[in-house]
Amino acid sequence: MRLNNLKPAEGSTHSKRRVGRGIGSGLGKTAGRGHKGQKSRAGGFHKVGFEGGQMPLQRRLPKRGFVSLTHYRNVEVRLSELEKLPLTDIDLLSLKQAGIVRSDALSAKVILSGKLSRKISLTGVGATKGARAAIEAVGGSVAEVVVVAEVGKLKAKK
Repeated sequence: MRLNNLKPAEGSTHSKRRVGRGIGSGLGKTAGRGHKGQKSRAGGFHKVGFEGGQMPLQRRLPKRGFVSLTHYRNVEVRLSELEKLPLTDIDLLSLKQAGIVRSDALSAKVILSGKLSRKISLTGVGATKGARAAIEAVGGSVAEVVVVAEVGKLKAKK
């Protein structure tokens, strides 16, 4: 077998449709385009969703919900992932360096998924109620850093 000998299997391909080649072809005169109208003409084009000037369906229906542009930069971290870390003091920077969260993450939150058997302290990383309870049950602590809008300084909250 050589590349210059390759051909499709017998009967698997059809010859190109030759339109506008006389009445006997079955696709003569209007060439399968029907009579008159924008779609029958050369260059007759309209964009997807165009309804002839009528307000299109996607504009008639109301907008629903909200998707934050930064939702992918707020990351969830499992307790089982923290268990694998060799560190005891964990903050957002250490999670980035360990490769648990993406490097452009703005915030992280620990969720209750997996088990934690050693003492860790979280700083500047959020935690759900269940995760906070699990961390405190093994003697750990959670301190979230909150930015106060009026003062603009960092304040530790326990």
